[in-house]
Formats: sequence, structure tokens, C-alpha cells
Amino acid sequence: MNRLKELRIEKGLLQSDIARIINKGERTVGFYETGERDMGTETLAKLSDYFNVSIDYLLGKTDIRNIEELKQVKFANAGGLDINGLDEEELLELQRQIDFIKKMKGKK
Repeated sequence: MNRLKELRIEKGLLQSDIARIINKGERTVGFYETGERDMGTETLAKLSDYFNVSIDYLLGKTDIRNIEELKQVKFANAGGLDINGLDEEELLELQRQIDFIKKMKGKK
């Protein structure tokens, strides 16, 4: 399922509610949800802020919703990785790398 649709349903919102949040038409939201149209950076930023998720999560590039959730991931705390001093973007990049390694490992 499309992440936008998943988040919308999770919050009990209608496409018209999302349309008001991002100042777009209801049909446009439908196109975003079906993948017929890509969201621009401004729309992604608005939705990311509203749902408190990363843009990468909205785009389906990671399953980690936001930086706070990333900080709770077992590898980051109990797995022995030293994440002290890393900012949000660096932590998200680390997660992207891990996701990539897992994906490549699964293809073998």
C-alpha cells in the first residue's frame, strides 16, 4: 500500500483532509496515492511535518518513520554501533545503507 494512503487511513483521514493540508485538489491526492503523480518537495515536506515521518519514509525508501524511531532501533543502541554525534541526516543515511545491504543480501 502507498505510504501516504497508509498514513491517511491510520489517522482516519479522507483524501479531502489531505488535500486541505497540502493545499491541493482531492484528485491530486488520489493520484499521489496510486502513484500516477509524484509529489514535489514542498508537498513532501508538508506531509512529512504533518505525519511526523521522514521524507524517505513517505517515499518508501526506509521503514523507519522518523529520527526518534531510528534512535530506538536495536542496532543503534544495543548492537554496539557508536551513533553519538550523528545528526538526523547522518542517521537516516546509515539506515539507508543498512536497508541496501539487507536488500542485496536477500538477492543472493
